[in-house]
Amino acid sequence: MYKDMDIYGPPVDLSFRSLNQVSDTLAVKPRNRQRYTKTNSAGKYVSCSMILNNNNLKNLIGLQDILSHFLVQPLKLMWLDVSFNQLKNIDPFLSELFELRVLYLHGNAIERMTDVDSLRELQHLRTITLHGNDIESKKGYRRYVVSTLPQLKMLDFSAVTRDERVMADVWFHPKNQQKRANEI
Repeated sequence: MYKDMDIYGPPVDLSFRSLNQVSDTLAVKPRNRQRYTKTNSAGKYVSCSMILNNNNLKNLIGLQDILSHFLVQPLKLMWLDVSFNQLKNIDPFLSELFELRVLYLHGNAIERMTDVDSLRELQHLRTITLHGNDIESKKGYRRYVVSTLPQLKMLDFSAVTRDERVMADVWFHPKNQQKRANEI
């Protein structure tokens, strides 16, 4: 069995494969990264990160199975890049990836800011990207994400400042809930 420190290999890279569904990954081999990628006796990768960007994914149905197929410790996933796909929502399964620290969702078609609520359980999430989605143009977008995910350090490749946190706390205060609901 691998120690926790042994899962920090290079990402399993399934980017630019014209994948239409997550299950299509079973028919392709991950890109060969410059760094040596370890596998176990079952051929699973010793890694805690996966790249699925620049494909044609409309949803993440089956992601749990794919993580189990490719990774030695799928529930230890810390970094996931599903940017530049065609995702319209944030899949609820992502909230089960409790070790997730970095999540790239930019360049998709996510429409509802309330989809961010499902990520609230991810206490280790420090970096998220959502720019280039429909929600970015909604009033209060950045405040909403910062107030919903107070553990964030980076949002859209920009640091979350102390002033932003204060403003998000004021905005998220219960007496402002009705006003906020009208903005969303």
